[in-house]
Amino acid sequence: MKHIKLRDLDVSRIGLGAMGMSHGYVGAGTDDAGSIRTIHRALELGLTFIDTAEVYGPYVNEELVGRALKGHRDEVVLATKFGLISHTGRQDGTDSSPASIRTAVEGSLKRLDTDYIDLYYQHRVDPGTPIEETVGTLAELVTEGKIRAIGLSEAGPDTIRRAHAVHPVTALQSEYSLFTRDPEAHVLPVLRELNIGFVPFSPLGRGFLTGTIRSTHQIDPADFRADNPRFTEENFQHNLRLADAVAAVATEIGATPAQVALAWLLAQGDDIAPIPGTRRVARVEENIGADEVRLDEEQLARLSSLPPAAGDTHNEAQMRLLER
Repeated sequence: MKHIKLRDLDVSRIGLGAMGMSHGYVGAGTDDAGSIRTIHRALELGLTFIDTAEVYGPYVNEELVGRALKGHRDEVVLATKFGLISHTGRQDGTDSSPASIRTAVEGSLKRLDTDYIDLYYQHRVDPGTPIEETVGTLAELVTEGKIRAIGLSEAGPDTIRRAHAVHPVTALQSEYSLFTRDPEAHVLPVLRELNIGFVPFSPLGRGFLTGTIRSTHQIDPADFRADNPRFTEENFQHNLRLADAVAAVATEIGATPAQVALAWLLAQGDDIAPIPGTRRVARVEENIGADEVRLDEEQLARLSSLPPAAGDTHNEAQMRLLER
């Protein structure tokens, strides 16, 4: 598989998001043994970039990843996140205070069964703690060898600049795909100016761009997508047109819709490493196959000209945690 640089971190340009193995897509249940097989298959195929977070579960997803990487730790760039669980008793939904970070990192290191974390993200910007204070604590963890690099998630341009002025930021993780184009106007230019890599999550539109979801009735009421505005009936039919356009290109080139959606994303720059999530071996094989898919200029232009998806990317409570 081809590799890219997220600043000084060398990663496979397609990573693996582990969240859905134990969090979020609850309607499908969990299968730890199957998830571990999926991680091992990804490593066999050359994938070297795995993403998790303490809040997934909470905690159990890091434990799962830690078990899967036993004996393989040196083969991967391992990313996890803090900040959506308070370890100081705060009740406002975020906590990136120095004390909470210190507790969080020790817990993640233990659950992941590792001495260091390659890329440690602030999961969401904490309005109650100055970003300079947060990044100052993370810089101390770099010096102590507990983390190798600092990341942000869903941060806006001003926060990115302020954070980067304290210590170099290696990567920003935010939602980006043919389903969500928000970062293009204001965030991506800042990242490229500052040489910060970009890690898109939900690069398949939470499954929408795979073409396998054709009705709202396919979404289990316990699934986190059940109250996502883009999966509600009033927006669903509009958004199906996006999925159908991706599927049409897939038919033209003999690929799957998921591979086309990922190939479009990879074509947006050599500083982008998406992290499609799956718990299934067949899906990780399919996603990694996107590394070999080539779209011509006309196909890229056609996909890039698609209308934006209808509806917000998250429900109202989650939208409040995003910087736009």
